[in-house]
Amino acid sequence: MAVDKVTVDKITWDRVGRVTEPGRYMYTFGWLTITAGDLEIWKLYPQAAFTLLAQPGEADTSLGEEFHLGAFDVAPGAPPLTTH
Repeated sequence: MAVDKVTVDKITWDRVGRVTEPGRYMYTFGWLTITAGDLEIWKLYPQAAFTLLAQPGEADTSLGEEFHLGAFDVAPGAPPLTTH
C-alpha cells in the first residue's frame, strides 16, 4: 500500500520579518494575515513555527493566494520528547 507524503509549510517570525502589528502582508508566496494572537505567541516563543494554511475564498488569484497561520510548534527542530 502506497502512502502519500504531505508537505506542510511552516513559517517563523524571522521569515516574516518579525512584524509587530497584526495585518495582511505580501510575501513571495502570497498574502499572509497575521493576527494579534499570532504575534502574542511569537512574543512568548520567538522560535515558534506556524503551519501555513491556504485561505479558501474567491480572491483574485492574479494578486496571489491568501494564507493564515494555523497550528504552531514552539520548539521546531528540537528532538521529540520521550517518556520512560
